[in-house]
Amino acid sequence: MTTLTHEEIVRGLAENREAPNGAARNAHAEALAGAAEAVGDRALFREALDNLINAYLYSSESPKILVPFARLLQEYDKDPAAFSEWETHSLFWQFKWVATAIADSPGIPLESATGWLEEMERRYRLAGYSERPVRDAELWLAHATGDDERAERAFRSWLAAERDDMSDCQACELGGQGHYAVLRGDDAEALELWRPVLTGELVCAEEPHRVLASSLLPLLRLGRNDEARSNHLRGYRMARGNESLLPSVGKHIEFCALTGNTSRGLEILAEHASHVAPLANLDDRLAFHGGILVLLHRLRELGHGDLPAVSYEGTPRTVSGLYEVLYAGCLDVAGQFDARNGTARVSERFRARVVREPLAADLPLGVRSTGLPRPTNDTGKAAPAVPAPDAATPNGFAELVARARNARDLGHPGADALWAEVALRLDAQPAADPLVRADLADQQALAAARRGAQEARELLAAVRDEYRVLGRAERAALAELRMAGAAAQSAAAPAEVRELLRAALRSAEALDHAEPLRARRIALAELSAIRLESYLRSVEASGPGGHHQHGHPGEEGQEHAHGELAAELASFIAAHEEAAPDVVAEAEEMSGRVTLAQGDPERALPLLATSAARAVTAGRPWQAVDPLVLRAGVLMSLDRTEEAEQAARSALEHAAELTDAEAQGAVRLTLADILLRRGGTAAEAAEHALTAAHWFDRAGLGTDGGAQARLLLARAYANDERTVEAAEVLQSTLPDLLEHGDGQTVFVREFLGDLLRRLGELRPAAEQYLLAAEVAKGWEDPRPQASLAQSAADTLDDAGLAEEAVAAYERALELHRRTGADPVAEVRVLRSLAWLGLREEITATAVDLARGRMGEAAAVLEAALAADPGAPALRSELAQTWHQLAQVLDRYVATAREADGDEDIDDARPTPLSPAQVDALRREEIELWDRSGRTYAELGPDHLRDRFQCLNNAAWTEQERGDAEAGAARVAALIEEVRALAEDEVPDWLLPSAERLLTQLKGRAG
Repeated sequence: MTTLTHEEIVRGLAENREAPNGAARNAHAEALAGAAEAVGDRALFREALDNLINAYLYSSESPKILVPFARLLQEYDKDPAAFSEWETHSLFWQFKWVATAIADSPGIPLESATGWLEEMERRYRLAGYSERPVRDAELWLAHATGDDERAERAFRSWLAAERDDMSDCQACELGGQGHYAVLRGDDAEALELWRPVLTGELVCAEEPHRVLASSLLPLLRLGRNDEARSNHLRGYRMARGNESLLPSVGKHIEFCALTGNTSRGLEILAEHASHVAPLANLDDRLAFHGGILVLLHRLRELGHGDLPAVSYEGTPRTVSGLYEVLYAGCLDVAGQFDARNGTARVSERFRARVVREPLAADLPLGVRSTGLPRPTNDTGKAAPAVPAPDAATPNGFAELVARARNARDLGHPGADALWAEVALRLDAQPAADPLVRADLADQQALAAARRGAQEARELLAAVRDEYRVLGRAERAALAELRMAGAAAQSAAAPAEVRELLRAALRSAEALDHAEPLRARRIALAELSAIRLESYLRSVEASGPGGHHQHGHPGEEGQEHAHGELAAELASFIAAHEEAAPDVVAEAEEMSGRVTLAQGDPERALPLLATSAARAVTAGRPWQAVDPLVLRAGVLMSLDRTEEAEQAARSALEHAAELTDAEAQGAVRLTLADILLRRGGTAAEAAEHALTAAHWFDRAGLGTDGGAQARLLLARAYANDERTVEAAEVLQSTLPDLLEHGDGQTVFVREFLGDLLRRLGELRPAAEQYLLAAEVAKGWEDPRPQASLAQSAADTLDDAGLAEEAVAAYERALELHRRTGADPVAEVRVLRSLAWLGLREEITATAVDLARGRMGEAAAVLEAALAADPGAPALRSELAQTWHQLAQVLDRYVATAREADGDEDIDDARPTPLSPAQVDALRREEIELWDRSGRTYAELGPDHLRDRFQCLNNAAWTEQERGDAEAGAARVAALIEEVRALAEDEVPDWLLPSAERLLTQLKGRAG
């Protein structure tokens, strides 16, 4: 190995401190410590040992800190005076880490662990430190060994001891105290202790990361599911990929397993696949792998044992395979702890954790997850969708059949589930009822027709014939009508479909006049004929491939067809209004849709309202949902937002009995969208969007309706200042949203960029802006691209990436100049470029370039003002430009003065200015601030703060030139002017600040 020089080691330590946590950083830190010891520089060796301890601590190899700490302690005992005050403090601080590492290392005998704790107590006492950290360490060692009485004494002593420089931060202490409360079974106390950490009042490098994860199960056990969801989204984003937080990652995986989110749990597991290995930190291994085992156990219980999981030690594993290897490994680790501690506590708690029962059956998280395949039972057949009921008596079965028939006749959404239950129980009945079997065949044929199966017509014909044999003519007539619909769906010839419709109408009309359903059957046949005839006419008007052949071409033809259909529906409604109100409600909804297609939303609104009301009156409230959702959308398009909200809320109320997941998602998506547009209801909008996404996922529409619901959810979270959750939700569904056109792609990427920027994730934010700008590149209007390029530049500038920021600003400037539509944006880009040019060096050349940019900005504004002299925004920007130019000159003078007398001047430092040059620049600054201040004065009281800042700067610059009286005169004039203003126009701070400034200037003048 090549020997490193002192300088190379120093440089290596600086790099290592900034390196990502993990094995690579640890290996480098080990090499640097060895090299430092070889060099023989004791101070450098101590620094290298300290660096190695810190590297180990924030990785999965934290128990390794014992060896370098022991070496560092030896160095201290040899020569305590060689340690600086900071090094001594650091050494004693690290004792706490060592105490934790010892407790977490079953290979260290209990006697040695106790000895280290006693040594810590002795040294702390001699150094004059509080016993608080010692009692903290004693608590966890006593708890691990099963000595609960000693643990409780240590806990009380911990709380009673005084806080001092050796105490952990309050966030970490509360984290530990809350964890102890959970172990004692007091979830409510734990959450109360954690409250300042969870709310962000108390934070540190590892909190609230750990507490957010620890709070998940206590919140679920207390029924506070919304908070648990929020803490999962916030906490996992903080813990993701962090080696020292693998136990917290395990808790997030466990949370997913116990809330019906096993697919999300598997995704988190996949993100941390590289850590699913025999970790050096056995306590972390037990905690992390234990959380994974909760998930794997749950998946096996659900029939997913053969599902691929992740590899372990290079071998791909299924869920069951990974479970077996991790369970055996964790049980071995738990046994090692128990053998060291003399108890069975660790093993018992591990076993109990793995088999925990779910705490929430199906808790929506909002984030997008890939659904799991449907599990199979032992026979390989799909598990039944509806469980068999408890009772199987003939009377119970008859009642079930009656309920199923009543639901079917009402068109109730729950009818299918009831008939599925009938099918499950039929074979157990002592006598087969042919009518029940016919009804079941009818349900199966209807299901086939709904999914467009080729055999649907054949099945429906068989059902018709069976009903005729059984004397159920009203059911046979309905089956015959459905045959016409199935024929049209299978693209049968129009003539054939029409003949089936005529036959169905004849069958309905032939029903006995005493039959209660006769009028309804006739109405259904006529409405079906209207609906299908419209379709058939469009088929006949088109040739092969859908090309127009006859009739009315283009928009004129469509208008004629819509008019004809609207007239037929109006005639139908008038004829059947009394006899078949639910069928008429369908016709009114259809008529409303036709009217919308004709471009007449105002006329459509009453039709949709009447349709919904008639359905409710007819005892079919679920049938009102679709027209109400449509009506809400139409009202929003007309900016009648209050009425739209009322319609959407009514739709949600009537959707209570709907079993169709897509319909449930649609009504909630509509309401969430309306609430967001109305503003001020972000929390409720988030609730509905979250539920909508959940329903769309269940309908298999996660990439469509689910993606739109998640976009609304992210927007609602963002409006509610829940930025982390918004970013998590949006990033999870980003691939789906990018499939919905360039317009949405640009919006979503810009939105994500805004969220990431708020979170301080500047590089990823800039990347999103640039990707959005690339999509907008081909648009006819260059303004969106210009705005996005400017946002990217601002973000890159904030991130300290000057070169990349300049490139983005130059692109934005080019686009703004091409449109000439936004002089303010153009000016702000120019000013940003001016300041960026001064970031690396403030030389005469750099200042000249900045002055040029500021001059360009002023010219743009002056040209815009020539066209619109009264525009206050333009005048304000012009004043700001002069103000900033004065600041550039002020910085130049200050930097040049620092260089005055410096003998080591190079090209990167400014040349010292002569007194005459300084005075000329100072006079120019004063003139610019005066000009800016006058403009702000013209803009009125709203700009008093800006004006005062200009006056303050000018006054102190005058004082620096030796003329404090001139500055004082400026301030006195402002005070006199402000006192003449109305009281409500003057900010509270202004007069006291101005009077204080006047006193200071007069003191300098004297």
